[in-house]
Amino acid sequence: MSLKRNEFRMYQRTIHKTLLILYFLLSYNRVEGQKKLSKLEDVELEKQLKILNKPAVKTVKTKYGDTYDCIDFYKQRAFDHPLLKDHNFHPKMKPTLSRIKKDSTFSSTTNRSSTIWSKDGGCPFGTIPVKRITKDDLIRLNRMPPPEDVTFDNEYDVSNNNSRPNGRYISSQVYKVAITQISYNPNNKFAGAGMDTTVYNPQVNGQQHSGSRLKIHKGSDIVQAGWRVDPTLYGDTNTRLFIHFQAGEIRCFNTLCPGFVQVNHDIPLDNSLNDTISVRGGKLWGLVVHIERDLSGNWWFLLRKDFTRIGFWPQSLFTDLKSFATNVDWGGVVYSPSGVPKPPMGSSYFPIENTSYDSYCTDLAIVNEKGKTIEVDTTVTHTDNPYRGEFKLLSRGTQNKYFFIYGGPGESTHV
Repeated sequence: MSLKRNEFRMYQRTIHKTLLILYFLLSYNRVEGQKKLSKLEDVELEKQLKILNKPAVKTVKTKYGDTYDCIDFYKQRAFDHPLLKDHNFHPKMKPTLSRIKKDSTFSSTTNRSSTIWSKDGGCPFGTIPVKRITKDDLIRLNRMPPPEDVTFDNEYDVSNNNSRPNGRYISSQVYKVAITQISYNPNNKFAGAGMDTTVYNPQVNGQQHSGSRLKIHKGSDIVQAGWRVDPTLYGDTNTRLFIHFQAGEIRCFNTLCPGFVQVNHDIPLDNSLNDTISVRGGKLWGLVVHIERDLSGNWWFLLRKDFTRIGFWPQSLFTDLKSFATNVDWGGVVYSPSGVPKPPMGSSYFPIENTSYDSYCTDLAIVNEKGKTIEVDTTVTHTDNPYRGEFKLLSRGTQNKYFFIYGGPGESTHV
């Protein structure tokens, strides 16, 4: 184990060194168009592309024009991680969940089921779809902002009748959130959580991004999933699926670095949700997201009400999340560089307590340490200006249920 840890530290140093090299080689791109790639810079980019783009069994396109390589399951980027060298994972893996599923027939949104692939079809079983990385992608990804910095007060007042934390969620200047969360308690033991969130396409520009996420964390370890509009990450303004994990000093979206083991051969981790954008007052589309810890300690990313398995973060990646999580939150997050107006969030409108018009997260649930799914009916809400958010019992059709409604137009829709 100590040998593997030493390899992991060497791996971390290699990543930092590579990023530093790329930073100096590509820093001129902060002022676009002033310089072309030199031969040295071009060679360095080609080296990185060979590492990232694995040999393809088949190359396919989505109906949106995205190119994906079908990579042999055993050759995916995850297994470049030194802690996963001696793995026994396989493409038929299923989560060994002790979860007691919640039985719900209520649905406030329509869930996506149609294929995203063009007429050439998707990837065959035994492979996984991985979006091909280009030089332009590497240059753009060099401008990715630092991850969201989230701080909680570690003290917890058990005498507080409301069972709320003494401290508060502390946001940065460049990240703003409208979230609802389980009251902080260092003794919390969560084995997972889920949500159904409406999918929208808020307008962003430049390095801004805007999205909705489910986030599970403990200490310095974080796993999260949802949708986001992020031109820096994706190179366009489409609403796309995303996952993200943080394990100590390693932070990574989707499969841009080793770690997440993908098992699903049909659903890419960064696929476009263009056909399923909600219309205020019209048809609503939902993204059902679950993150759950199985009996082996792996954290699974699952989609839809039928818990479609996408893949998992192996337990060995983590320190704090080797066991259970202490924090769960749901809701919206936006980013703008310092001095740039904040972008729209959610539906781009303030909530009006009408679920036909509001962006929301509903079917909020947590999984306790015994594997039982519990519907959430009490939360603590944190909302940064200029956004709004409320956790409320609202009517939808003939039923009442809890919704976290959130969003806002931001400071400007044009930058």
